[in-house]
Amino acid sequence: MRTLVLTGPGGGGSSTLAAAVATRAAGAGRSTVLLTRRAPAVAGLADVPGLEVRVVDTGAAVERFWSATVVPAAASVPQVALPPASSVTPLPGAADLALLAELAGARADLVVVDAGTPEQTVALLSLPATLRWWLDRLMPPGARALGALRSAAVSTGAARRGPVDAALALVPQLEALLAADRLADPAATTVYLAAVPRAGTAASLRSLTTALGLHGVRPAAVLARVLPEDGVGEWWRARLAEQAAELAALAELAPVHRVPEAATGPSDAAAAGALLAGLELPEGGGLPGPVTERGEGTWELAVPLPFAERGAVGVTRWEDDLVVTVAGGRRSLRLDPLLRRCEVTGGRMVDPGSADARLVVSFRPDEQLWPADLLAAVRRTP
Repeated sequence: MRTLVLTGPGGGGSSTLAAAVATRAAGAGRSTVLLTRRAPAVAGLADVPGLEVRVVDTGAAVERFWSATVVPAAASVPQVALPPASSVTPLPGAADLALLAELAGARADLVVVDAGTPEQTVALLSLPATLRWWLDRLMPPGARALGALRSAAVSTGAARRGPVDAALALVPQLEALLAADRLADPAATTVYLAAVPRAGTAASLRSLTTALGLHGVRPAAVLARVLPEDGVGEWWRARLAEQAAELAALAELAPVHRVPEAATGPSDAAAAGALLAGLELPEGGGLPGPVTERGEGTWELAVPLPFAERGAVGVTRWEDDLVVTVAGGRRSLRLDPLLRRCEVTGGRMVDPGSADARLVVSFRPDEQLWPADLLAAVRRTP
């Protein structure tokens, strides 16, 4: 199963192009689900064989979760008075959580996600790792084991149920959601960028590409809506020159597929699919994961960050995690067992500003954590 995420700046036509990708995939014989935050403005999608369209209603998703999970968990806690589901106000980020839950439950050869703006897309891609981080902080494995013992005691009547039990009852729901996360495998996740090649478009999408790279994915194609080149007049010539310059810059991010611009949107699903004639849907994707390499008495961890500039990347070490901040985003990377026994000695950017840009962090053995004989052997090994 593959996931294809389509995003772009407002006005880039990402919703229409997501519908076009889904139509083409279904037409090629793939079972396809189109997930979107709003109903697509393309007629006839419901009649395309092999295509299912799901519009994610945040309010309805929150009400279902409240009724099915929160209310039963708190039912036996007399101190808690819960409002009905119809009175619950969604928390910030609930829309991303609802979309992630729908994505986790989708069963198809290909799930096409109309992810919205670049900011919404980065929030969606970072959500699983963020939830895992908070779950590990608030409910570490030891606390979860104690919680299981307490739940067993409550079920046998050896302990009275309290507010903490209501919170513990929510943990399995969150773990089940994370276990079904389709975005966890970057190799099975593809990103398309939709854009109108105007001045500044490529620069903004470069920053997005860096933010995507932080989460292990990179654009596989740029779907660029282009004007025909047979226009006349000074304005048209200026726009074509601007368009040509931006297309060249966009091609540095990913292969560009030109989508002819039209005065109106596609009239039906068949017309939408025709917008992407000649575009081959990808079978692979994702960036190489962070790689650890041996140096002279040290180790180096390389983290791909396409187009990141020197001085624009922040990195800190916290316990067993390396925390990287770039392009307005932050990700906590769990170090492998070897590097957890080392201390950070420095970091540098290699090939900054390029598609191959990467953060390289240096480590050396921590003498307090390494056995003396093993440390001596490491120092002797070239």
